[in-house]
Amino acid sequence: MNFLDVRTDYAFKKVFGSIESKEILISFLNALVYEDAPYQIKDLTIVDPYNIPMIKGVKDTFVDVKAVLDDDSRVIIEMQVLNHKGFEKRVLYNATKNYSVQLTKGQEYHLLNPVIALSIVDFTMFEESEAIINKFKLIEKEHLIDYSDDIELIFVELPKFDKSLEQLTNIKEQWIYFLKNAGSLEYIPKTLDKCIIHALNNANEANLTKEELEAQHKRKEFISIQKLAILKAKEDGLEEGMEKGMEKGMEKGIELGIEQGVINSAIKMITKFKLSIEEVATELNISIDELKKHLDKP
Repeated sequence: MNFLDVRTDYAFKKVFGSIESKEILISFLNALVYEDAPYQIKDLTIVDPYNIPMIKGVKDTFVDVKAVLDDDSRVIIEMQVLNHKGFEKRVLYNATKNYSVQLTKGQEYHLLNPVIALSIVDFTMFEESEAIINKFKLIEKEHLIDYSDDIELIFVELPKFDKSLEQLTNIKEQWIYFLKNAGSLEYIPKTLDKCIIHALNNANEANLTKEELEAQHKRKEFISIQKLAILKAKEDGLEEGMEKGMEKGMEKGIELGIEQGVINSAIKMITKFKLSIEEVATELNISIDELKKHLDKP
C-alpha cells in the first residue's frame, strides 16, 4: 500500500477537509485540542471542503481546513512544512481575521464566537520548550490572569515526536504518529483507532482518482523543490554573508547575506512555476513592495 504524505497541505486537506471527513476531524480535534477539556466535540461543519478543482494548480499557497464546532467556535487547521519568514504573524493574523469577520455592521460584540488556530508544523518553533503541543491565549503577564479564551493558538511540532508504533499509549499520540509517518507506511496497523484507520483509507493512493494523484504528487514535488531551494539559499547566503562580514561586521554581514540568498534562490525556484509577483510575495511572506525592491536591484 502507498499512502499520501499528509504533511503536504493538499493531502492534509484531502484527509481532514473532505465532506466525508467529519468523524475523522472530530476525533482529531478532541485528541489534540480538547483532550483535557470538560467536554468533547460531538458535531461540526466543515467549511470550504476539499474538491478536485481546488488542488489542480500549485499556485494556491495557503490551504487550510476550517470548521464550525457544535458550540459555534471556529477552528482553522493548517499544515505547514516550511518555516517561512513571518509565519508566526500570519497565524495570528488569520486567527484575528476569522474572529472579526463574524460580525456585520451594527451587530453586538457579544455575538463573537471563539476562534482556535491549530497549526501542525514540520519544523521546530519553540526550542525552549520540550512539549510537542504548545497552546497560547491572552493572559495578564505578571499574575497570569486570563483575559479571554476567544482566541487560542495551538502549535504541534512534529520533529519533537519520536515514538514508534509500539510505543504509542493514547489516541493523541496515534494522531501525531499518523501525521508524521502516514507517507512512509506500507500497511494499516490494526492497533490504531478506527478513526485513524479511516483517515489512512482516505490517504490510500489506491482510493484516489488519477487527477487527484497527479495534483497531490505535483504539490509534493513543489514543496520538495522549495525545501532544496531554501537549503541552497541558506548555504549561498552564508557564503555571501561571510564575505560581507569581512567588510561590514561579521554578524550583520551574515544576516544580510542569508536573507539575500534565501530571496534570490527562492525567487528563481518559484519562477519555474510561473507565479505572479503577488504569489511569489505570498510564498516568501514578504510585501510586494519589498519583493519588487529586490527584483529591481542590479
